[in-house]
Amino acid sequence: MNEPALKPEAGQTPPLTADDVRAAAERIAGAVVRTPTMHSKTLSEIAGAEIYLKFENLQFTAAYKERGALNAMLMMGGSSANRGVIAASAGNHSQGLSYHGRRLGLPVTIVMPRTTPTVKVMQTESVGGTVVLEGENFDEAYAHARHLEQELGLTFVHPFDDPRVAAGQGTVALEMLEDVPEIDTLAIPVGGGGLAAGMGTIARDIRPDIRLVGVEAELFPSMYNLLKGESLPIGGDTLAEGIAVFEPGHFTSKVLQGLLDDFVLVSESQLESALALLLQIEKTVVEGAGAAGLASVLAHPHLFQGRKVGIVLSGGNIDPRLLANVLLRDLARSGRLARLRLYMQDRPGSLFKVAKVFDTHNVNIIEVWHQRIFTHLPAKGLVTDIECEARDKEQLDALVAALRAEGYEVSQVELN
Repeated sequence: MNEPALKPEAGQTPPLTADDVRAAAERIAGAVVRTPTMHSKTLSEIAGAEIYLKFENLQFTAAYKERGALNAMLMMGGSSANRGVIAASAGNHSQGLSYHGRRLGLPVTIVMPRTTPTVKVMQTESVGGTVVLEGENFDEAYAHARHLEQELGLTFVHPFDDPRVAAGQGTVALEMLEDVPEIDTLAIPVGGGGLAAGMGTIARDIRPDIRLVGVEAELFPSMYNLLKGESLPIGGDTLAEGIAVFEPGHFTSKVLQGLLDDFVLVSESQLESALALLLQIEKTVVEGAGAAGLASVLAHPHLFQGRKVGIVLSGGNIDPRLLANVLLRDLARSGRLARLRLYMQDRPGSLFKVAKVFDTHNVNIIEVWHQRIFTHLPAKGLVTDIECEARDKEQLDALVAALRAEGYEVSQVELN
């Protein structure tokens, strides 16, 4: 999501106020879901803080992005709006813009790189968008979108670096603080900065003493670098695709410069654990970016303990196969699943003897892999990987101890 940002004119004050957010709330009322803000008793006990979750994954397109896209379209002039709108996005912005564009009778064109997965193209087309595939990367797709904007007289709607969009996103915090006025801290995912700028602006107006904490993935600390004067590397395969931005917004960064009280980074394993917790405890599916707020609370407890924390579950669009991988990896980290590597003799009955130890400790064998060729062992040696399922880490540790007591050399294949 390397989306170039709008460049404000020299000396321009970021044009975003709390009144803009309130006006946006009136403008979009009834057209987006007023999602619930609910207290989580179990997560509160785990975190040592009172946790309130805002379920933006319950929007029609499963993400908060609808709010800003709709507000921007409703603020357009008649002639420009009738010609249609255009954006460059392969994420939630494209779906929010397409869905509400069709509902309003406005043509919506979305430019995506030719490398975009087919499922994302189909999702955008299914809610009303016309997809144009152009360029080998996002920069090229973005450039083509700006070209079509001029050529066809369309109105470009930026995913984050637009005060109309940020005002719409800010309605998330307005609803949270109306529903739960006692919230004294917000943990806000930050990519380009539109959500944080909007939420922070209205939250600070309603409650001047509120603590605002921005959260980015460790692999994409673009806004973190800008605001903190750091130069951490940017890029990589992050679970939090929705906040994976190489260049943060110009407008949004100016807003956030004076708003955020703290800014933290979360690792991939922390994002995975938070996502799994939300599914296991709250029975709700979120994408990686949607788990960032909870990940920050669990990873940086000193900022949140004893406080009343509002967390935005910003979206729920995640590939089912990726979700399955995350859940299985979480089971591995907790000791429920494991891959044990044993060094054995390659003779009849060897595996049977090992299996008896598993049976004695009531640990289920899922899969077995033998390696006879690519090993440093003698020709009669055998490396065997056994994937297994245990009740918990204690049961697994007891199994490993028993195998070692039988004379086997055992190691566990670790995750990051």
